[in-house]
Amino acid sequence: MSREAIAPPEGFKALGDPIRWSIIQQMAEQDELACSLLEDTLPVSKPTISYHTKILAQAGLIEVRKRGRNYFYTLRRDVLRDLIDELWTMAPGPRLVGESSTPAPHRTSQTELKAAVGDDTPQPAPLLTW
Repeated sequence: MSREAIAPPEGFKALGDPIRWSIIQQMAEQDELACSLLEDTLPVSKPTISYHTKILAQAGLIEVRKRGRNYFYTLRRDVLRDLIDELWTMAPGPRLVGESSTPAPHRTSQTELKAAVGDDTPQPAPLLTW
């Protein structure tokens, strides 16, 4: 698998399907995930799992390793972090915990965080509609 950066639209498109999102969530909990585990946890057939993992691999989000007749998948956390960082460039703002793949020059103090976020007095939540 190539270690080149992926185009953000391809990465987000790959993450946009509920089955693929579930696969990524399961992979995030383990270092390596066997295909047989996906067969037990997803409500879809083996060919459908293969289809979705192929899309995730083509987008560069996972690595696939075959051992004998079994397939094993690993989440490429670096690629996922790059996608998150790309999204944050469009809506910059305070990021609290491990927010960037690049090291911060210093830790943000509570005072700096409150100044950046604003008053922490409870306010009525706005109603958002689309």
